[in-house]
Formats: sequence, C-alpha cells, structure tokens
Amino acid sequence: MKFYYRLAPVLIGVSIALVQTQVAVALSPAEVNKTAKEITVLIQSKKPRYGSGVIIKKEGNTYTVLTSYHVVEVADKYEIVTPDGQRHSLNYSSVKPLQTGVDLAVVQFTSSQNYTVANIGNSDASTEGTTAYIAGFPAPTFAINQSTYTFSEGKITANASKPLREGYALVYSNNTSDGMSGGAVLNEKGELIGIHGRADKDTKEIKTGFNLGIPINTFLIISAKAGVDVGVSVPNTQVATQPKADDFFIQAGDKYTKGDFKGAIADYNQALRINPNLADAYYNRGLARDELGDKQAAIADYNQALRINPNYANAYYNRGVARANLGDKQAAIADYNQALRINPNFAQAYVNRGLARAELGDKQAAIADYNQALRINPNYAKAYYNRGIVRAELGDKQAAIADYNQALRINPNLAEAYNNRGLARAELGDKQAAIADYNQALRINPNDAEVYYNRGNARANLGDKQAAIADYNQALRINPNLAKAYGNRGNVRANLGDKQGGIADLQKAADLFGQQGNTADYQKVLEFIRKYQQ
Repeated sequence: MKFYYRLAPVLIGVSIALVQTQVAVALSPAEVNKTAKEITVLIQSKKPRYGSGVIIKKEGNTYTVLTSYHVVEVADKYEIVTPDGQRHSLNYSSVKPLQTGVDLAVVQFTSSQNYTVANIGNSDASTEGTTAYIAGFPAPTFAINQSTYTFSEGKITANASKPLREGYALVYSNNTSDGMSGGAVLNEKGELIGIHGRADKDTKEIKTGFNLGIPINTFLIISAKAGVDVGVSVPNTQVATQPKADDFFIQAGDKYTKGDFKGAIADYNQALRINPNLADAYYNRGLARDELGDKQAAIADYNQALRINPNYANAYYNRGVARANLGDKQAAIADYNQALRINPNFAQAYVNRGLARAELGDKQAAIADYNQALRINPNYAKAYYNRGIVRAELGDKQAAIADYNQALRINPNLAEAYNNRGLARAELGDKQAAIADYNQALRINPNDAEVYYNRGNARANLGDKQAAIADYNQALRINPNLAKAYGNRGNVRANLGDKQGGIADLQKAADLFGQQGNTADYQKVLEFIRKYQQ
C-alpha cells in the first residue's frame, strides 16, 4: 500500500515587450490586497457556477469586467457581486469573447455606485522571480460553504515569448482554488498584469501548485479589435529574433502535461543549452525522466536543480520520492526533512515521510507525520487513508475505519479506501458490510484484482462458495499471477468436492509462490495439497 506522490512541473509564462511611462512604487502586501479587493468581483450563475472578474472600465453607469471566457461561456442568468456585496444582473448579450482561441471575455453591468477600476500594468515587466498576487472568489467547499474573497501571494515562475493554447502564458506559484478563474493577477505595485485562468495539473489531474494566467498585454493587443478601449495603448513591440530558454521551457511543460515525456525532455535539453542555470528546467526534466522510469537520471537532475537553488523544497521532495521508490528509505527521509526545513507547511512531505517511516517499521512516527499533514490540510484525504492503514496494521481497526470514513467523506471516489475499510470490517466480523465496501470499490474501479480477491474471501466465509469462485475467477482474469487467488480458489473447490480441480489450483499457487520467493506461503499450499491427496 505505497503512495508516493511527485509534484508536477514548474511552468512559465509569455511576454510581449510593452513600454509605459507611468512610474509606480512597490506597495506592501496589505496595500495590494486593498486594491485587489476593490476591483475584484464574483461572477455567479444560477446552476450554480462560480468565477471571478476584474473591473477594468467605467463609462457612465456601465462597468466593464474582464474575466476568463470559460467562466461565462455557458448561457445562463449570471449575477456580478461587487465588493460592497451588491448583486447586479449581468446582461448576457454583453458577453464578448475577445478572440477565438484566447480564454478572455468582457461582460458588463450597470450601477449608480462608484466602484474602483483596475490600474493596468505591463505584464512584460513581471519576469521570473518577481512578486505576483492573485485575487478571486473560490467556489464553496465542504468546510467553507460560501464563496469568499481570497488573496494569495506568490512568484512569477518565468516569462517566455510564445503562449500556450488559449493564450495562457503567465505562470505563478500562488495558491488558487476553483472559482478564482477570471480573477486579478497583480504585481507588487497593485497593477493588473494578467487574468488568472486555471491551475496547472499533472497527468493524474492533481494540482501541481502552479497556475496559469493570460498576460494583460495580450488583452491590450486584442482589445482594440474587440472594441474595448481601456485608455491604455500598446507601444511598439520588440520581436524576439532568437528563441529563448523560456520558450523551450514552456513548450516542454505543455508536452509533459499531455504525457509526451520524451518530447518534454528534448525541450528541457534545449532550454538548458541556452541557459545552463535554469534550475526549474533541471527539476522538470527530472520529473519527466522519473515518469519514464529512469530514477537515477531523475535524481541527477534534482541534484543539479539543488546545486543552483539549495532552497528548492520541491526538488528535495521529489528526490526523496525517487529515492524511496529505489528502496533507500533513509535517504528519502533525509530529503523530506530538508523539504520541511525549507517549507514547514509542506503537507505532502509529511505524508511521504510518514510512508517511509511506516515501511521502516516506525508506525508511531508515521502517524505523527500524518497528524501534521492533517493539521496543515484537514481535507487531505490521502493522509486520512494512509493513517488508517497504519492504525489497521497496529490492530486498531475501529480507528482505521474512522480514518477511511474521513477520507471517503472528502473523496467519495477513493476506491482504495472502500477496499481497506472492507478489510477492516471483515476482520471485525462484519462480512456483509465488507462486501458492500468491496462493491463500492469495484464500481469505481472494475479492474482491481485485489478487491475481487477480498470479496471472494468474504463470500467464502459467509458460505457462498460459488460466488467466491466467481470472484477469484475475476481476480485471475485481471492478474493471472495472483498466487493467493489460485490458492483460495483451490481450497473452495476442494471443499465443494472438486478435489482434482482444487489440487490443480493449489499446485499453480505453489508454483507462483516459489517463483516469487514466498517460502512461507509456498509451504502452506503444499500442506493443503498433501491434505487433499490423502
């Protein structure tokens, strides 16, 4: 029951040279937040759907809001909730996609109230390492049952010359949530430099911690054609004559997301050829190599990233994951320790350190790590799940079931939690409840041989031998090398009177256990064979 999680790649953004004469002074985070709160609105439909937007223009009593097109692309009755809590009907006929293939749109509402209009900045000036702030309204969750304004500080990862699909180019490390799409991306001067669009996710649809937005310069370039004048013109644009490292870098990240790991590595190689000190490129290339199974090469890349940036918590974390997968648990723990030294709120590092400690036999330390992860993130389903595993191994089945319950409350599609809760219930004697859990697990994942095997055992214990055999058959169809399924099917067949069939299954189990080096189970199966041959 190993659950090692890697953080997916850092991405970067795009830039268009834009020169503005206005000079602004850096503000404190509190001052930027005050500005962000005044210009950011909630966009909500009746379905309901949640999104955010930014007030960019006032003309009489008509306000223009810039947002992501996907926030309003479905025709519905929308309302715009302004910073004073007032609700304004959105005239859907005012929804205007700015350009095909770019995830931006403007919408309008009318009000006699005086609302603040965003100050437009220059997204080209927000280069790698500069501060970025995101403002928006996350959709309600289990813990927070209404959409509440949220402000987050982070860093721009980089700035490239070519955008990804839908115009996405800015990439930043801020924490974001569903519903913040369309919200403001601001610089340290409180200027609008982009529109937040979506969180970056890896190939397993897990958030990587990085996010993508569309630069405000992109909006300025296309707004004139769309008839949206915000009073800021675009000066002459410098056109890059040679590809930059960032160009290869952002394309590599896109290929990684699509599962083209070899293509991603080729682009990271190009980025590093141009800029050998791009730590994020080493880090991301390590992730791609890890996906292809080359753990040693991945570790070499994480080493390079850490040589350039010794405080790269994610690189320590992912090097720990690779080392753990290679069996070096102590080295993995050392890496997780380093990651947690840099970022004491790194919940995933606590979870993976807990896994390594559990596998080394230190189950109480593992539980302590899962407790820490849950203190940081009370909705971390995998932390509950993994803590449940350790508690079950320590014999506390009721506590394990309580943890599986919590995991399933947060993630009702966590098939492994249903399976493990079923095992705990079966060991407590509640076979029917166990079977119900196995049924749920198989509804989510119909190709899990272990769950069929477990359900077969529960059915056999309840006396339903034929149903048990059917489950062992299914398990073996999925995994023909599941020795224990042959062994249990053999016992059930022999008990039903089919001794020859039972012995044949047991012999197959013995052969597989022998090949796998499982001496203990091999000897047990031989005892059953001798028993049925008498």
